[in-house]
Amino acid sequence: MTCTVGIDIGSGVVKTVLFDGERWLARRCERIRKRDNLQLARAGYDEVLEEAGLKPADVAYVATTGEGENVPFATGHFYSMTTHARGAIFLNPEARAVVDIGALNGRAIYVDERGKVLAYKMTSQCASGSGQFLENIARYLGVAVEEIGPLSQAARAPEKISSICAVLAETDVINMVSRGIPTADILKGIHVSMASRLVKLLKVTGITRGTVLLTGGLALDAGLLKALQEELVNEKIAGLAAMNHPDSIYAGAIGAALWGAFRHDRLQELQSRAAA
Repeated sequence: MTCTVGIDIGSGVVKTVLFDGERWLARRCERIRKRDNLQLARAGYDEVLEEAGLKPADVAYVATTGEGENVPFATGHFYSMTTHARGAIFLNPEARAVVDIGALNGRAIYVDERGKVLAYKMTSQCASGSGQFLENIARYLGVAVEEIGPLSQAARAPEKISSICAVLAETDVINMVSRGIPTADILKGIHVSMASRLVKLLKVTGITRGTVLLTGGLALDAGLLKALQEELVNEKIAGLAAMNHPDSIYAGAIGAALWGAFRHDRLQELQSRAAA
């Protein structure tokens, strides 16, 4: 069997997966929380091998993505846009667009059935449509991260945030709290603002029909998913259907492992031809 490991180092989380061809063997997900991301990558790598009962010699390729280009034991590195695209197709073969929402930015990626990137658009790092911004607001409001989605869905009169600058948007939230705006309405307003920007990114890519799969750290935020679905209706883009997957956060690591397997097979093929 050809085993490969994919390691996706994001701004807030390190994800590690172990694959045997197209089959999961093990996975790990660890929040960085000011810890050394390279040490977390090493720990995740060791843990998935231990779970599968394998040794480093059993791994044909260790592929990194995201901020993992300096992982010392890696075989190769892949650009995160291509790994999220490939990982999304693995999770949902019907996906034709990927909305990757990470700690610092969001991006929309238009892909074909093979996971090839056709077009993409990314927010700026200053944008308020990011995971870190939402976590900061939740902390200020005294809300646990897992409560954000349910609270947002319970909103009655969302207070939309207009600023695209995270600092100014946080000021808007402080003003809302002082005006007595309910927490649920503030969170739903943030989700609506984020969804509006993400739909604009999708429009720029040119996609008008198909499944949109959410990936990244905010992919399982039910409130954001609902806001994105509503925004697609509001913008009259009836051909797009937004959804997530229980393993959406692993999309980048999955794609890295699969691209690593592809590159390994190609190198083996070239070596065989050279030796013939």
